Amino acid sequence: MYGLLESVPNFSEGRDRTILEAIRAAMANAGARVLDIHSDEDHNRSVFTVVADPDGLVEALAAGIAVAVGRIDLREHEGVHPRVGAADVVPIVRFAPDDDRPERAARLLGRRIALLGVPVVPYGALADGTRPASYRQGGIERLTERMNAGEVTPLFGPASPHPSAGVVLLGVRSPLVALNVDLESDDVELARSIAAQVRERDGGLPGVQALGLRTSKGAQVSTNLIDIDATPLHVLVSEIERLASEAGAGIRGSELVGLMPARAAAQAAGSALRLPGMSADRTLEVATAGEFGTQV
Repeated sequence: MYGLLESVPNFSEGRDRTILEAIRAAMANAGARVLDIHSDEDHNRSVFTVVADPDGLVEALAAGIAVAVGRIDLREHEGVHPRVGAADVVPIVRFAPDDDRPERAARLLGRRIALLGVPVVPYGALADGTRPASYRQGGIERLTERMNAGEVTPLFGPASPHPSAGVVLLGVRSPLVALNVDLESDDVELARSIAAQVRERDGGLPGVQALGLRTSKGAQVSTNLIDIDATPLHVLVSEIERLASEAGAGIRGSELVGLMPARAAAQAAGSALRLPGMSADRTLEVATAGEFGTQV
């Protein structure tokens, strides 16, 4: 990454292209490189992948979040994905355990967000490992009650959610893989059952978060693999496929949300190709990164 930091902000808008372009332009004009934008109309959510030097990343994220706060109104928002903010989740990714730059950047960003009148609620390494899902249960209404009761205290900003923009969940976390798996079924209860069986919280696979949702394509198991070493991606997909098969359903396909770490892709490829120990540096682009002006 050549000294760059990565962030993967999630915005509660997946349908209005003019708003998404305004967010993209704001971040790009502030100096960030926007690597990917994944939008989903059913979720009504978009996930941006951006990189920049630490100072540039703070400026870019502050600019993008300002657009979201000004143009996304949660009171009018509809989508199957849980959310508590216009700029719902803003993680800064830490690739090395001893790298303190992500946390320093996050705290600088938090102060900038507070100037918009939006509370900054910490998660991940900023909050002893607390996950965003713990704040989303019950939606913005329940979170408002918890904040007013003093159960949830913002890291920066006002004590109660912004009327239209809610809160920003700001965190520092390790790389993860977000994957939506579409079932060959319209049975959302089946998707919810599978999600419960694979997610770590309910005794499933380590490092797996999952929800069962209904989309325009049918039932979906929406997952976050937050520990790609504890449960390889192909193991997660195989388990979802097994559980669906037991219920007489199959998998229609899957959808990668954003980008994935190269080693996660290499592990999956190694399994499919029967190449045990397949690593990312066995791919041409990774092995030659920097040799021909390319970056990983």
